[in-house]
Amino acid sequence: MYDLVIKDGLIFDGTGAPRIRGDLGIANGVITAMGRVNASEAERVIDARGMHVAPGFVDLHTHYDAQVFWDPYCTLSGWHGITSVAIGNCGFGFAPVEPDMREYAMKSMTRVEAIPYESMRLGMPWDWVSFPEYLDSVDRTPKAINILPFVPVGPMLVAVLGLDDAKAGRMPTEDEHAMLAKLLHEAFDAGGCGWTAQRLPPTGPAAVQRDWDGTPMPTDMMNDETCRVFARVLAERNQGVQQMTLTTDDVKHDMALLEELASLAGRPMLHNVIQAFADRPHIHRRGIEWLERCRERGIPVYGQGVTSDAGFTYTLEDWNLYDDSETWMEATTGSVEERLHKLADPARRAGLKEKMPSVATAPLETVTVLSPRSPETEQFREMSVGQVAQITGKHPVDAMLDIAVADKLKTLFFVSPPQGSSDLLKEIVQYPHMLFGVSDGGAHTKFLTAGRYPTETLTQQVRDNQWITYEDAHRRLSALPAQLAGFQDRGLLRTGGPADVVVYDPEHLAVGPNEVVHDLPGGEWRRIQKASGYHAVVVNGVQTIADDEQTEQYSGKLLRYGHG
Repeated sequence: MYDLVIKDGLIFDGTGAPRIRGDLGIANGVITAMGRVNASEAERVIDARGMHVAPGFVDLHTHYDAQVFWDPYCTLSGWHGITSVAIGNCGFGFAPVEPDMREYAMKSMTRVEAIPYESMRLGMPWDWVSFPEYLDSVDRTPKAINILPFVPVGPMLVAVLGLDDAKAGRMPTEDEHAMLAKLLHEAFDAGGCGWTAQRLPPTGPAAVQRDWDGTPMPTDMMNDETCRVFARVLAERNQGVQQMTLTTDDVKHDMALLEELASLAGRPMLHNVIQAFADRPHIHRRGIEWLERCRERGIPVYGQGVTSDAGFTYTLEDWNLYDDSETWMEATTGSVEERLHKLADPARRAGLKEKMPSVATAPLETVTVLSPRSPETEQFREMSVGQVAQITGKHPVDAMLDIAVADKLKTLFFVSPPQGSSDLLKEIVQYPHMLFGVSDGGAHTKFLTAGRYPTETLTQQVRDNQWITYEDAHRRLSALPAQLAGFQDRGLLRTGGPADVVVYDPEHLAVGPNEVVHDLPGGEWRRIQKASGYHAVVVNGVQTIADDEQTEQYSGKLLRYGHG
């Protein structure tokens, strides 16, 4: 007998092999038969005629470390066919954290990942101190998707060095390095599957992700030798993965260090990010050429590509991605009242014009005034800042900030993604070993909806533009990330494997409109984009999505050690 049969679908098994028409039989959370299955022996049947049947998608870059406690579907991801996510990216997380450091741990996520403080305060149980205890808490929390836990090193640095020394970049002593290695071993013993870190310059044009007060994150100040200590732990255990966001003023150093860590550990290094910039196409092309050199030499460095075309919809009440400019960073920190005062101050405008932000977004002139909030600014609706500047005779900075200030910082702006030309995005998508996504799911919730990327891949990049085939898309949405990150038995449809399955209508699959919903703890709001066309999503043999709606079945698991 089968608990579930998925009947007469076009099956993509995730390996990249040609599609076949057939059935899946599922029992006890496992695929027990493929091919021609007798549906009369099933308790339930999903009619998949005209549908694609594929492995559940795997998202390797999210920040659901807090959200998983109040959102079992880890949305947007759970709405877009994702059945497994990795948490703990960029070195950011909530364990080990002593009770007196919980306040800092939550505040530290309010700017770098733009997660509302009140939602974290009300939504997390904080029934842990150590990383193993945190995993136990995630394990007993109802989940509609699987969770793979990376080990963020930021909390470990703070725990061992102290916050001030960690943020100052003090070199750990030999004993402190031994303690950091011990903590990582303990995290692995409990089910952690790799270590992660963001290392960005403390100041300058690449310092785009900062702490709540504008200072560097502890991981930004981590030195090369500490990275080597962590890599040696993976080598000793012969398990795990490394994920780093690394940008310094020396590109050759960055590439050499990532290669060294991958070689030292003998384990995959997931490099964030490969992204196209319309005005600097050499950046992503250089990155792809480097990844190809690594591949040829057998060095396991893999790029995570920004493959979503989602832009940013934001207000200056909570925008935090102008931190590559010290002047703009200072002007956009603090409460809404403090921001309003600083952005209205004529004495600051000269500095804001001199040090324009540039890294995280497209040029300021291309920002669209999407939704003005007052009669005074209504005339500029759907104009670019550049157009407003021309009409008013103002500098673009004055044009944008005068509108924002008149609207008490509630003006809704929109900026397109920096890749500009679709041909540049195509180059990233078509590199066969590039990981899709970098959804940042759970982060930047007031202005980013990149968790839509699997649906976007299958609609825009496969169906509409035919940049790649469905076979390759499903390999790279599921099997490739699963293999690299340690989901040892996920990402494929095969007999004996876990039944994580998506069933979708390829002709009617679509990304929904951008919406604002007040569904976070504390009444906080966020931006979402749902999906349509997902006939079924199955996690560990249980249907969690039926015709785009949640079934409120929580069959997800904590995947300790990358399997289970």
